[in-house]
Amino acid sequence: MTNATTARRAAVALAVSAVLGTALAPAATAATTPPPAAPLPSGLYGTTDPAYDGVWRQSLALLAQDTVGVKPAGKAVDWLTGQQCADGAFSAYRADASAACDAKLPRDTNATAAAVQALTATGGGEKTVGKAVTWLKSVQNADGGWSYNPGGASDANSTAVVIGALAAAGEKPAAVVSAKGGKSPYDALLTFARPCTGADAGAFVYQPTMPGAVGDSTAAAVVAAQGAGLAPKAGAAGSVAGGAVCDKAAKDLKGAALNGGAYLAGALAKTGHLLTPPMPGAEDSAPKPDFGNTADAVVALAAQGRTEAAKKPLEWLKANGAGWAKESGPAAYAQLVFAANATGTDPADFGGTDLVAALNATGPAPESASPSAGTEKKDQNDKNDKKDDGGPNIWWIVGAFFAASAGAGFLFSGRRKPRA
Repeated sequence: MTNATTARRAAVALAVSAVLGTALAPAATAATTPPPAAPLPSGLYGTTDPAYDGVWRQSLALLAQDTVGVKPAGKAVDWLTGQQCADGAFSAYRADASAACDAKLPRDTNATAAAVQALTATGGGEKTVGKAVTWLKSVQNADGGWSYNPGGASDANSTAVVIGALAAAGEKPAAVVSAKGGKSPYDALLTFARPCTGADAGAFVYQPTMPGAVGDSTAAAVVAAQGAGLAPKAGAAGSVAGGAVCDKAAKDLKGAALNGGAYLAGALAKTGHLLTPPMPGAEDSAPKPDFGNTADAVVALAAQGRTEAAKKPLEWLKANGAGWAKESGPAAYAQLVFAANATGTDPADFGGTDLVAALNATGPAPESASPSAGTEKKDQNDKNDKKDDGGPNIWWIVGAFFAASAGAGFLFSGRRKPRA
């Protein structure tokens, strides 16, 4: 859930709009929002430009802290609460939270849903959460799902994160039906499931018309199908009834989710990690290990009770994830904390790294730290604007336009996780 994914998803939405001739203002605006003026707010986690992922990375950081028993700094929670617009929505980042959100500000369902989960967990305000949930309901699509920015076609990742928000806020996702069509989020989620044929047999795609990398959308859908959010607890070991083979007879969401888990287990079995999708226009488009989506897949497998299938990718993350998280920032540390939590692994000793201390060091000191968390002095010089930090890559945008103009198939995965 790094901010590189946010840029990818914005590019995907923009490219889809170009092909289909639909409105692209929200996604395009989200991808071109000017950077905020320095210095960054003292309550914000991370040191890189938050224009694309400020609310997302803050939400993940707070949620991860709560997951391990850390009480976040009050000003960190207050900063997140202050990012909400009067209509209840959140955008990726508001540099001036004192100014009213105008019609041109792109509302972000992913940021809003993540904020709901974080603020519910940390007690950030019942009124704030209630307004956000009301807004999410107001932009539900006729098919029961949600798009990254309101007005677009539903996608698996956005629908999944909103399901998690609804559940966290005490709603029953199955009962949240669209005003036009009477469809629930689970109805929409099922439309992204692939049949048991082809290379992606059993996976969930970002959108039905978009082939490409599916690890992230599958992990998101598998978790959401259980009514869980970004930080689910581990399922009962060995509780999976569907096994490792795609069940062609599966017709409902439960069966589709089991097939999705089987897909993830198979995709991770050989190397223990997923690969990034190729990036059109980039000088080096060769697939590379995808740390964030691998962490998400571990969470999904563990939440589904596939403990054996989660072991190899978990060990790979322990051996390789710390460096990635250090470069990528708080959202990446949060993803690893979620993977540790879902598998019953000590986050204070994750392959020799204290994830809790490292996460805490990326923002304001928490009010209370987990007994298992070590202490780590925050070094602002360790991260600077020259770091890649998984930040938005202009090649994703250029590549999206190229793919759209050429009418080619899309090669992006869509996870949202802005994120860094």
